[in-house]
Amino acid sequence: MLVLDAVVRSYAWGSRTALARLRGDAGPSAHPEAELWFGAHPADSAHVRGGDAPGDGRRSLLDVIESDPVGQLGADVLARFGPRLPFLLKLLAAEEPLSLQAHPSRDQALEGFDREEGAGIPLDSPIRNYRDRNHKPEVVVALERFDALAGFRDPMRTVELLGAIGVPELDPHLGLLRGQPDEAGLRALFTTWITMPQAMVHRLLPKVLEGCIGYLAGHGNGGEFAAEARSTLQIGEAYPGDVGVLSSMLLNRVTLEPGEALYLPAGNLHAYLHGVGVEIMANSDNVLRGGLTPKHVDVPELLRVLDFHSVPATPTEGVAAGARERVYLSATPEFSLSSIELRGGCVELSGAGPEILLCTQGAVRAECDGVKTDVVETTIHATQALWVPASSGPVTLTAVPRNHVQEPSAGAGGPQAQIFRARVGAA
Repeated sequence: MLVLDAVVRSYAWGSRTALARLRGDAGPSAHPEAELWFGAHPADSAHVRGGDAPGDGRRSLLDVIESDPVGQLGADVLARFGPRLPFLLKLLAAEEPLSLQAHPSRDQALEGFDREEGAGIPLDSPIRNYRDRNHKPEVVVALERFDALAGFRDPMRTVELLGAIGVPELDPHLGLLRGQPDEAGLRALFTTWITMPQAMVHRLLPKVLEGCIGYLAGHGNGGEFAAEARSTLQIGEAYPGDVGVLSSMLLNRVTLEPGEALYLPAGNLHAYLHGVGVEIMANSDNVLRGGLTPKHVDVPELLRVLDFHSVPATPTEGVAAGARERVYLSATPEFSLSSIELRGGCVELSGAGPEILLCTQGAVRAECDGVKTDVVETTIHATQALWVPASSGPVTLTAVPRNHVQEPSAGAGGPQAQIFRARVGAA
């Protein structure tokens, strides 16, 4: 069991205060902190501290696994996925909307990666779509109120939304859905918009935004489609002149309350709007973008990957697995994610690694009776994590006062803490 130091990704849409607040920092961070990566992706591996690491006592998790795949991953995981950690865990803080994006299936990723390799496109090229051969299904769990767009809305409901904002210039576009309220109609309208000449976008988009303002004003800042109208205005302000603002109106608008989760399978067009959450995915960085970004948008490839079936975006609360643990279900063998609430007493986790234990609230003391070592003990605070290899023994977790000072919120039940547990999914 070793402390795992995350890689910080400082994208412009990140927050200077959200992760700093979780850490207990007095002020904002120097740069926007968008994502903390806890994993072993070749593009940016986290680092472990301690053990037999040379120099500054840190080694990349990627190197640790490559040097001892059986001890780190276990024979079963090694046989199923090869000598790599099959999942990537992230802590995400979105201050502004992210790009519209979708991820490929495994077959699409394999074909796309080999095609781009054959074409000689460098892995770090800005026009590269496939940076590995893996799919990227995801689960995100809200730590705070979390707003997102996910999956295509029922076409007739979208017809009602676009009709409600009362923009005559949208009537020809609405006809595509009215006449064919299914995935074919959604594909036709989405394709029309994403391939629209920029001059037409500049004429149509202001009318749509004016319609959203008018809708909110006419309904006392409320109304049936108030959330959708406000989100469109928010996105339009963040990405002026971007055709993705129009496309975003075709998607389900969903709000996750703390502890609620959303599963995003392959082909699901989505965008996170605002909030802080824990995200787990298959160990991949394959992204097909659909707008709301200055980065490369490969329209033909995106259309090949997208699933245009309308699906509801339904938050889930996870399933109880004992008194203190909740498991967020998905049909993905690469990962399993659960949360553990600690208050008084302790929780023992059986040695079924590899695992990453991420603290998101309070402070946690972890004790491990290693198979090859004496008892290892360490304390981690919010935004810190532990790497638990397959060769490790059981880990005991106990909430402790943060910074050795009893917190006011602890109360009579003792200190409180929260841990997210990332593991490999069942076979």
